[in-house]
Amino acid sequence: MRISARADYAVRAVLELAVRQDDGPVKAETIAVVQDIPHKFLEGILGDLRRAGVVDSRRGGGGGYRLAREAAEITVADVIRAVDGPIVSVRGERPTALEYTGSAEPLLPLWIALRANVRRILEGVTVADLAADALPEPVKRLAAEPAAWENP
Repeated sequence: MRISARADYAVRAVLELAVRQDDGPVKAETIAVVQDIPHKFLEGILGDLRRAGVVDSRRGGGGGYRLAREAAEITVADVIRAVDGPIVSVRGERPTALEYTGSAEPLLPLWIALRANVRRILEGVTVADLAADALPEPVKRLAAEPAAWENP
């Protein structure tokens, strides 16, 4: 699985909104500068997040972006799906839409298991968890494994 630049930027932008939620709407320019995200690219991402109901926007001098829901109600999976679509796909298709025959049949349950594990992690971490630097214990345990930090 690859996390696209678009998904990475989206999660970072939403996280920035979460840590600034008490400050009122945040301008896209501010998010772009603080998170080092190209402004024009960020505008498109924020548009996708707005259409998905993750963020709200307000125009004008006091305008900007804010979370559309509480940070504890927005998962990392919600953010990624808003900008990239399905979290795990094979050749651009959802694993459940695939069919394999013969010796390739064992691939389908492998792809389904992969999707289930990725979803378990990304749906189990909220923007509030990230904003509080409080990842759930199962995620912390996985990240603490030395092999997790190695590139085979």
